Formats: sequence, structure tokens, C-alpha cells
Amino acid sequence: MHHDILRALLVLVALSVSWFARAQDGTARKYSNEFLNIGVDARSMGMANSVIGNVEGVYAGYWNPAGIVHGDKKMDFGIMHAEYFASIAQYDYLAGVYQLDERSAVGVSLIRFGIDNIQNTLQLRDQDGNIDYDRITKFSAADYAFIFSYGRKSAKIEGLSYGGNGKIIYRSLGQFADAFGFGLDAGVQYQRGKWRFGAMGRDITTTVNTWAIKTDELEEVFRETGNAMPENGLELTLPKVLLGAGRLFDLNENFSLLMELSAYATFDGERNAIVSSSVASLYPGFGFELGYKKFVFLRGGVGNFQRERNFDDSQYTSVQPNLGLGFHYKGVSVDYALTDIGDQSVAMYSHIFSLRFGLTDR
Repeated sequence: MHHDILRALLVLVALSVSWFARAQDGTARKYSNEFLNIGVDARSMGMANSVIGNVEGVYAGYWNPAGIVHGDKKMDFGIMHAEYFASIAQYDYLAGVYQLDERSAVGVSLIRFGIDNIQNTLQLRDQDGNIDYDRITKFSAADYAFIFSYGRKSAKIEGLSYGGNGKIIYRSLGQFADAFGFGLDAGVQYQRGKWRFGAMGRDITTTVNTWAIKTDELEEVFRETGNAMPENGLELTLPKVLLGAGRLFDLNENFSLLMELSAYATFDGERNAIVSSSVASLYPGFGFELGYKKFVFLRGGVGNFQRERNFDDSQYTSVQPNLGLGFHYKGVSVDYALTDIGDQSVAMYSHIFSLRFGLTDR
């Protein structure tokens, strides 16, 4: 691999490691902005998120912005809806990519993860202490992300592309609190023949959320219960590095097989990962896509390997398998994924559907 490519990969790792010290203060959180780690696109989820090196087009805006320049359509759109926890939580994604020219592209993505119609019973009793159900109101707890992407093919190194994301984050807890945040991502991809390599640095400069607590409705309740009022503050999301290496195999004139090994590393202290230390934790994954005439696709993968402990204090490794199907015809793709098959992890399985369609050939 070319030395410039190696340097690009090392820069992503170095940026993330250099910000590890932020984890030592009180504002860094291991699970801050976790809604941005759920993932998008049923194809990617069916492959256990092992797509950092091979993702292209509209979904690359989320997984690796370097891949948005590899779409075969001038305009590319994607949409996904998922429901979690017996449909209590709604997860929605909408994105579009536009090819500026043969070497560059721009994209925008919108993500919302929220729970709606939560009952607010703080004012259930009137001034005389009587219960009045008409005083119950409803609110939503929702997280939003607006992602603006740019990708470009290298003019000097064939097969190399690079890109970046600017993220604006808004988190709302009804009329009680909200937060604004901003962060940056950077990614590279390198294609050499049938091989696919990729690296993505997420939140490379640390994403900062600024919380504002609205105490008007909370003050009386907190005073009566003897609790201290929460204060405004900062919440930091530390960097992560996502890596992928894969290969496309042409089995015969009808069948193809794409496989990718992936890993993502966190730098916020020790986690229940397969490889874990006080400096970094590493989560491996594997995904494949078996295609028939570029029309029907069968996908699968394993990921989310974690060390867990039984009641008798013995340890075991849990794993999350995934399965998916896809259909592609004349620029329209319909994809399905079933995650957490067999209940191998503590999360409930979910059915994921996504739709992708392109307009105008390049």
C-alpha cells in the first residue's frame, strides 16, 4: 500500500489517541451520543456493520464519507425506519448525496431517535391537592443529528478517496432540558483490484454537547424532595476509530461474494470488549454479502463480541449474529436485516428495512 495511504490511516488513529486524555475529566462519558452508534441501512446491519471499506453512495455519509464519491448515480437517496423496545422508541434516517463531478460529492443526512408521548404528571394535582387528569401533558425525549458530508477521489493516487463530516447535534428532553453539539468525522478508502480498505475516525476532535437545564417546572419538585437542582454543563463524546478490510470474489458469471473484517476501537477507558485496556478497547466483526446477478443479495455477519459474567462469577463471550436480504433493480434497492438472531446478547432483536434509490446515471 502506498506510503500516503498509510500516513492517512495513522493520522486518524493519532487524532483519536491524542484526545484520550479528555476521558480523565468529569465531562467525558463512555456512552455519550449513543444514538449515533446504532447504525443506518439494513444492508450494513445485516453485515454486522462490516462495511467501512466497501460502503459507497448515500449510506457512506454515515459509515465513511470517503465512499460517497463511489455511487453510480448523480443523485442518491436513502431512507430507513426502525422501532425498538416494543415500538416505544422510533429511529428514523433520511439522507441524500449529490455527485458534483467525477471526483467529488456532497451529502446530507438526518437522524432522529426518540420516544414520544411521554406523560408529564408533575402538575397532576391542582393547588388544592386534588388530582386532575386534564393537567397531564405529554412531551418527547428525542436526539437529532444533522450530518453534512464531503468526499473526494485523490487525483494522485488511483483508488484512494477521502472525506469528512460536520455534525450538528440537538438533544431534547421536552420542556425540561436540551443540548446542542458539534463534531467532526474523517475517513479514507482505498480500492486496489478486488480489495477494499477503509478507516473512519468518528468525533476526531471530540464532540461537545452543551446542556441547558430548564428549571421552571422542576424547581418545586426538587425542593420538596430534597434533591439538588441539576446544573448546566458540558458532555464530551470521545473519538472512535473504525477499520475495515475486505475483498470481492467473482465466483462465476452469476454469483459474487464480498467479505469484510472490521474492528472499531474506543479510547474512553476499559470496556467489556474482547481486547480491552485502560487506554483502548477493540471490538472485531465480520460480514459477507453473496450476490446473484447483482439483483438478489444474501447477507450475514457476526459482531458485538463482549465479555460477560455469569451469576457464579464465571466469564463467557457473547456475540451478536445478523442476517439480511436485499434486492436491487434499476437503481432501486430494498434491504432487510434481522439483528440479534437467537438472542445471543441482552438486546432484543429487531426487523430493519431500508430503501435506496438513485436518479440519473453519472
